[in-house]
Amino acid sequence: MNFKVQFTKTARKQFPKLPTPIFRKLTNWVSSVEELGLPEVQKIKGYHDEPLQGELQGKRSVRLNIQWRIIYEIAPSNDLVFVTVERITPHEYRH
Repeated sequence: MNFKVQFTKTARKQFPKLPTPIFRKLTNWVSSVEELGLPEVQKIKGYHDEPLQGELQGKRSVRLNIQWRIIYEIAPSNDLVFVTVERITPHEYRH
């Protein structure tokens, strides 16, 4: 199965705002997903890939660092699986 990562318009607009190390980690994640496949990348503990709950149920989250997250959704289509990155966002911590 082949995987193709695509970005929503909202996610692409966030690129210029990303710190350089976060953008590098994002591009590494994209390359890994397209080369190895999403199931293999999900096994990499450093990304903490996990399903989301609540109003984001059905989507998944990947940590780029302790603060920054990728929110994505999976859409299979014949022999290709689209991984759509919807947002790249700093995680808000509430104390």
